[in-house]
Amino acid sequence: MNAGSGPHPADQHVGRQIATVRVQSDISQAQLARSIGISFQQLQKYENARNRVSASMLYEIGRSLDVPAGRFFQGLPGNGEATAAAAPLPVDERLEFIASAEGRRLIEGLMQLPPRVRGRVSSLIAALGEEIAAGLRES
Repeated sequence: MNAGSGPHPADQHVGRQIATVRVQSDISQAQLARSIGISFQQLQKYENARNRVSASMLYEIGRSLDVPAGRFFQGLPGNGEATAAAAPLPVDERLEFIASAEGRRLIEGLMQLPPRVRGRVSSLIAALGEEIAAGLRES
């Protein structure tokens, strides 16, 4: 990485893919980190592209999540895949949000609430979403 230029887009893509596959596999950061012999903080750095993932570590992550290491590069623009194979995987915005730092903070906060309160917060959020969607349809 160049100083001050931020993470490379490929590192960001790979980190998001690791987080997405992990969430789809219903595995926590702590569980995955433990299975590959690193701290969950290090895994967070990989997922947020603050640290680059080495080839051997990418292999171990893939093995632990039961996917080939190449899976983390799928959908990366210009990675040389054939056009049909290069079509990006359908990205579920919800999974990307859950895998983001903001999503993890929200979920951690929600999990600290009693189940009844959590249900009410969920209903409130759903109602707000419906209200916003109705307002957009009217305009």
